[in-house]
Amino acid sequence: MKNFGIKLSLFLNYFVFAFLLNSVGTVILQVQRNFDVTKADASILEGFKDIPIAIASFILASFLPKIGLKKSMLIGLGIVTVMCFATTFSNDFWFFKLLFLAIGVSFALVKVSVFATIGLITSNQKEHGSFMGILEAIFMAGILVGNIAFSFFIDDNNPKSAGWLNMYWFMGALSLIAFFVLLISKFDEKAAKIEQRKFSEDFKEMLLLIIKPLTIVFIVSIFMYVLIEQSFQTWLPTFYQDILKTPPSMAVQAGASLAGVIMIGRFLGGVLLSRIKWIYLLSFCLAAAAIIVILVLPLAENVTINSSVDWSNAPVAAYLLPLLGLFLAPIYPTLNSTILSALPKHMHSSMAGLIVVFSALGGTFGSFITGNLFDVVGGDKVFYFTLIPLTLILVSIWILYKMINRKEIAQNELQG
Repeated sequence: MKNFGIKLSLFLNYFVFAFLLNSVGTVILQVQRNFDVTKADASILEGFKDIPIAIASFILASFLPKIGLKKSMLIGLGIVTVMCFATTFSNDFWFFKLLFLAIGVSFALVKVSVFATIGLITSNQKEHGSFMGILEAIFMAGILVGNIAFSFFIDDNNPKSAGWLNMYWFMGALSLIAFFVLLISKFDEKAAKIEQRKFSEDFKEMLLLIIKPLTIVFIVSIFMYVLIEQSFQTWLPTFYQDILKTPPSMAVQAGASLAGVIMIGRFLGGVLLSRIKWIYLLSFCLAAAAIIVILVLPLAENVTINSSVDWSNAPVAAYLLPLLGLFLAPIYPTLNSTILSALPKHMHSSMAGLIVVFSALGGTFGSFITGNLFDVVGGDKVFYFTLIPLTLILVSIWILYKMINRKEIAQNELQG
């Protein structure tokens, strides 16, 4: 396989950061148990993760090709390796704010570099879309493995147990392996650079990219999607424990099941996109996700407490709710690949930066809003609010589809 080494490295990098980023749901659950932190206070961890992602991506995105895509990824992996090993000795809530801040900055360096690298190691739009879909599926695999692994370190009977921190030894080792795999991988970064241009010119290009109508509509779609996905991924463990009355370890496994379903959905989406127009597939997925929310959430109301609940006797909603991920899955990679493939390779870093910025902001708002709604309207009703962004995404992707069609028609006329 051409560029096998760097492709393997990108998969491993994404797996590592999926593991780290989405541990926030488990950590939010555990800091509530370990440190008696409220849901609203615990939700701030999402901000410590996502706000640094947004800021670092915005400042650095257009510069990274000149700094070096490989070098940027190595810096990010080095930071999280050190922080993971340090976390095993922590026992205060403030340290987890620092941990997720470091993870956020590191992920900004890695994700922007990864997205810019994909355009360098793929030869056409079809290959780009396929690789993007597989990469995002690997990301979900990292979430799945991370949640399952974390559940084994949680003591259901001792809320104050610090044994779950031992998980960070494994996370640190995984990050270190990813660092060395990337270090020995080689690829040509020249196409991502315009040597004669200054940093200021690259940054200006990214700012001008923001105000393009096509970019604005795309950003709305991505922001709303991540708001929905992150609210479910972050708060599903708490929902299972508080509303479905499951043990904490089972609640974390539920988060893993959602990630597993999304992983399957992204692989299936990649197959279906070769046969169905992306706009029809995504429209169906959004409608199906809304139907699941409307039909399944009522089953979560008035659940009877069962001290011996497990997966063999859990409420019906516990099995059905993760199906939401099957229909949400294809949306994010499809939209990202569509917009990146339409741009010159030297602009992929700038657009990737915008994707990361607004994905991070969407994740922060989604988690923060959901955390506060848990206290205001109750956990049994909180996910009904996802129907609003689902509707907004449906409207925005149809606008995006028509704009892309007009652009392609105009380009064909010029070439003709």
